[in-house]
Amino acid sequence: MSEGHMSNDEFLASLNDLFSTGRTKDHGSIYLTQKCMTYSQDAPPSATPNIPFPDLNPAKPLPIIIRATNGKSKEKRAQKIKLSTIVEVAALEGFYARYAEVCKVGMSGLKKRDRSKAKEKLKAKKKKQGAAGAGAADVKS
Repeated sequence: MSEGHMSNDEFLASLNDLFSTGRTKDHGSIYLTQKCMTYSQDAPPSATPNIPFPDLNPAKPLPIIIRATNGKSKEKRAQKIKLSTIVEVAALEGFYARYAEVCKVGMSGLKKRDRSKAKEKLKAKKKKQGAAGAGAADVKS
């Protein structure tokens, strides 16, 4: 593992803790991101100056970096939690199975979003536009 990144097992355990602490509070966000590593620590992009985009045709499959954060803003920066791990291609399928389980368990405590107010506003807006549109149609005829 690179410095600053957790092992896959540590990451999943910490992510599970992050979900469980988020459920006990009134509100909060957890941001999950993943992307393909563009280069490894062994060969930074400056090592290949002749190739304009060396990550388009890699010699071997590149690992995936997965990050999670609790999304605290600048005011609460001291409470911000950042997690990250690097998953090698060979371990990707097993990791994603465990990752999906942790996410499902963590998201099961979420409340369903109340959309009734948004629907009412949309209906009122359509009704208002419909009335305005009908008046304009009468003027044209």
